Amino acid sequence: MRFIADFHVHSKYSRATSKDMDLENLNKWAKIKGIKVLGTGDFTHPEWFRNLREKLEPAEPGLYKLKDDETTRFILTSEISCIYSKREKVRKIHILVFAPDFETVEKINAHLGWIGNLKADGRPILGLDVKELAKIVLGISEDCLIIPAHLWTPWFGILGSKSGFDSIEECFEEYSKYIYAGETGLSSDPSMNWQVSSLDKITLISNSDAHSPAKIGREANVFKTELSYPRSNKGQGPSKVSLYY
Repeated sequence: MRFIADFHVHSKYSRATSKDMDLENLNKWAKIKGIKVLGTGDFTHPEWFRNLREKLEPAEPGLYKLKDDETTRFILTSEISCIYSKREKVRKIHILVFAPDFETVEKINAHLGWIGNLKADGRPILGLDVKELAKIVLGISEDCLIIPAHLWTPWFGILGSKSGFDSIEECFEEYSKYIYAGETGLSSDPSMNWQVSSLDKITLISNSDAHSPAKIGREANVFKTELSYPRSNKGQGPSKVSLYY
């Protein structure tokens, strides 16, 4: 099966986002844009998470749909802003987190709620090393995915010139083996990233990072596979994302 997916969006609970960023409008624009799988965004925000639980129901494994609409599939995602000091430099790194089910999200939110205020923003700011974030999330469920957002953004990308690192390994250390994908972001594209040999071992994904419904799908991914959230390779870490461009 061939379908288009956009994993990185935000809800109306994130700063500088449209008040129309709700499930109904996301579903409407997904149908207009031809997007089959859409990230929920912001699952760490208590009000948005409550909204997701009330309005979504299970579809294929690890995917959800609106209770009154069979068209769009939603996958549980959130972006987290980690701001911390490491090796005498302030790091500001944005990370996408994918989760397979609501029960896993509840555990992630409970743990992260001890560290920072999840109510303050749909994309919470945590004083947490991203390696520790990976440790927490993957410790809750090996079926989660940790994906560095917009790799090259100067201030908030893992490889950004202002607050990033020189490699995935430098950033995540022993947890770098669990980083299976990276997001190109609006500041780069796959063909640019393919020139960087250190990124050859990960899959590149491209998403919209939409703050308004009409912007979803401005960058997206084309899959050729069955609709599901893979849960294979138990005990070997999360399954690798497979994308076809």
